Amino acid sequence: MTTLSQIAWDDTVLPFQLDRSDIRGRIARLDGVLERVLRQHHYPAQIEALVAEAALLTALIGQTIKLRWKLSLQIRGDGPARIIATDYYGPEAEGEPARIRAWASFDETRVDGAAKPFDLIGQGYFAILIDQGAGMTPYQGITPIAGGSLSSCAETYFAQSEQLPTRFALSYGRSTLPGQAERWRAGGVMIQHMPKASPFVASEGGSGEGGLLAATDILEGDEGDNWNRANLLLDTVEDLELIGPTVQPTDLLVRLFHEETPRVFDAQPVEFGCTCSPDKVRQSLSIYSAKDIGHMTTDEGIVTADCQFCGAHYEFDPKTLGFEAEKPAGDDQPGPGDA
Repeated sequence: MTTLSQIAWDDTVLPFQLDRSDIRGRIARLDGVLERVLRQHHYPAQIEALVAEAALLTALIGQTIKLRWKLSLQIRGDGPARIIATDYYGPEAEGEPARIRAWASFDETRVDGAAKPFDLIGQGYFAILIDQGAGMTPYQGITPIAGGSLSSCAETYFAQSEQLPTRFALSYGRSTLPGQAERWRAGGVMIQHMPKASPFVASEGGSGEGGLLAATDILEGDEGDNWNRANLLLDTVEDLELIGPTVQPTDLLVRLFHEETPRVFDAQPVEFGCTCSPDKVRQSLSIYSAKDIGHMTTDEGIVTADCQFCGAHYEFDPKTLGFEAEKPAGDDQPGPGDA
């Protein structure tokens, strides 16, 4: 039976603040979004787990940053899991949902069924990209793959690139509720120390893997004590509390941090969303010559393209593609102001 709690909180991100500790945070629950991301692909179980973790991180991080347009995670490695890519599109207007999509590229012949998901990435990098839209300079921050999980990589990124102590507690997997089919669910908590005007920077490297900065390298004194206390409280969270659906995020927040004077803000709904379109596919193919387009043309005389994120299938007349595309009849007529 579907509970009212599940209806109210699934596919949402709840912002909160711990006033006593000067810490902000997010609680995320993904249900339908994650199911939509994964059901159109036939990923091995470990690849599904990596995509689920990346999507959950994207929901938590994306809602933290007041975006005009898009935040992306890109995980690239030299192992069987070659690419994991996610996008978070900020709400277009007040009260509207944010949109998430995710995708993975992997070498199926190299996926070892006994391997841990994170080990399939190998050596590589974890990147966060922020695109604020037309006229704005995109931002990109990169950190090495390290720490044993994607959430550890994200924590390292915030410590190293942003000087922001950050902690994630995540849980995800297939769940079966009474009377319902098995489906993916994910839930997580993110806490982050509020930015300081003059952040402390370790002068001789950090205590993290490979000398990277960690949260304990950034905070001192009372701030460090407050951060440690909040982390000890978060250590008590259980997987079922994170995933729900019977535990409401507000109840979880009180259970974990009632001594820290938590305050909650309006929850942000999220949904699956893709921005692909025929025009965008045409634009991506505009760099190719007619000869290149010819090599892409099938025996049936068409060029096909599939969106990796949503599975949409597109078919085109090859004569209309590339920078040598034939113009429609009448296109060469001068228009207003062309003379």
